[in-house]
Order: sequence, then C-alpha cells, then structure tokens
Amino acid sequence: MPQIKHVVIMKFKPSTPPQKIQEIFTALADLRGKIPGLLDFTGGPYSSSEGLNNGFTHGFIMTFADTASRDGYIPHPEHDKVKQLIIPELDGGLSGIVAFDWEHHPA
Repeated sequence: MPQIKHVVIMKFKPSTPPQKIQEIFTALADLRGKIPGLLDFTGGPYSSSEGLNNGFTHGFIMTFADTASRDGYIPHPEHDKVKQLIIPELDGGLSGIVAFDWEHHPA
C-alpha cells in the first residue's frame, strides 16, 4: 500500500515574528503524536540560492501511512487548531499557501 507525501509551501507575512513561526512548526511537529498514521514530519525556512521560491518562505513535508490516514488528518480537530495558527500569518491569505500530495511507494 502506498504512503502519502503531503507537501505544504507557505508565504508568511514579513511582520510575522520568528517566535510565531517557531510556534507553528512546533505545533506541526507535535501532530505526530496526535494524528493516527502520521509517520513523519520535517520542515523549515527556504534555504536555496536558486531563488525559485517566488516569495514563499517556509515549507514542510508529512508522510502518512496511507490515503485513509491523510484523509483522517484533513478534518481532524488537532489539524484545525494548527491551521488557525497558520492562516492569520499568511501573506495574501490562502493565496499564501500551496498544498500538494502524491502517492509514495517505498522500496
């Protein structure tokens, strides 16, 4: 059964303090113990010299055990709590975030 990779790219407002961004990433990482089937989380600020981020500042990847786990994450109350931390800090509202998922077949 394939895992699901969930990638989110965000553009935080220039006025968002670093402490708030840290709070958001801590809350995201803490979802590992709260969302069934959430296997892995990693994320952070943009760090490439390539310059293709189009103003997006941070991103993260979550790995879910399967589609059902990812589907359970979307309406989960703990996910909603984290979204309430993120959305007010996005530059441009919901246009300041991109989410993209795909099936991953581990070798």
